[in-house]
Amino acid sequence: MKFLDLAKVYIRSGAGGNGCISFRREKYIEHGGPDGGDGGKGGSVWVEAVDGLNTLIDFRYQQHFFAKNGQSGMGRQRTGKDGDDIILRVPVGTEILDEDEETVLADMTELGQRVLLAKGGNGGFGNLHFKTSVNQAPRRANPGQEGVERTIWLRLKLIADAGLLGLPNAGKSTFLSATSNARPKIADYPFTTLHPNLGVVGVDNAEFVVADIPGLIEGAHEGRGIGDRFLGHVERCAVLLHLVDGTSETLVEDYHTIVGELEAYGGELAEKPRITALNKVDALDDEERAEAHAALEAAVGRPVHLMSGVSRHGLTDVLRTLRSQIKEDRLRLKPEEEEETWQP
Repeated sequence: MKFLDLAKVYIRSGAGGNGCISFRREKYIEHGGPDGGDGGKGGSVWVEAVDGLNTLIDFRYQQHFFAKNGQSGMGRQRTGKDGDDIILRVPVGTEILDEDEETVLADMTELGQRVLLAKGGNGGFGNLHFKTSVNQAPRRANPGQEGVERTIWLRLKLIADAGLLGLPNAGKSTFLSATSNARPKIADYPFTTLHPNLGVVGVDNAEFVVADIPGLIEGAHEGRGIGDRFLGHVERCAVLLHLVDGTSETLVEDYHTIVGELEAYGGELAEKPRITALNKVDALDDEERAEAHAALEAAVGRPVHLMSGVSRHGLTDVLRTLRSQIKEDRLRLKPEEEEETWQP
């Protein structure tokens, strides 16, 4: 299945049915009069977060979603049939944006969440509705209300507990492969990862989800490379794991490149808790390892983990640190969620 995280969609709710102008005229039956029924309501357009989806690829092949119109009213006081609704089924974590691609209409963060995007038009009144004591034969009926037509954008932000950051070939995919059942593509050339990958990682009888996005390069916030397109997928993470290639001759500059891109991207991403790890230490001797470790710790200003995805050196310590940070974040958010859902 191909990965797609941004889609443009055209939606239109159904128009309401027209009211009916009708009079009862039956032979040998007295007291005829208006009996025109009301029009039916037009169908609405909804969006719903469902399970089992992790891409918006379905919206590449169908971009137009039009709800049915309501049926017009009929004689004998018959109301027209309501139009059928349309439901856009999207993965959990999808943002619904207005046509300007900036205004957030809805954020589908919970399974089963449902949001109305375009309400169907009301049906018009038939002439029976306008009967009064002074106007017992009204010859007027209301037209149905027009539907709502709009263009929206669907933007998927994967929901993961931890996100992986680093330059191309920093070892992110190897880390994900070594710690989970995910099997991302691994090769010795840049930009091996072309779309985000998710993996369920376990440590000390606890599990959490890790997201691996394509590598960033300098100038990513200006559109260089492909990693900037996927930074949104780690916006929801509780913690970021920054992997630095220990075999690089410019590892300090590599570190500052990623940090600079996070700050240039803006939002809360640069302020998220970040754990730094010196990767590929199995390829270094003891002296090179100590020198690289000291240089990176001086640049970061806090302890740096030593690890290798290939030899699995230090993986458990890194996972435990991630788990501790994720647990702390969940405890911080829990009181706020309880306050929002509490009812007197």
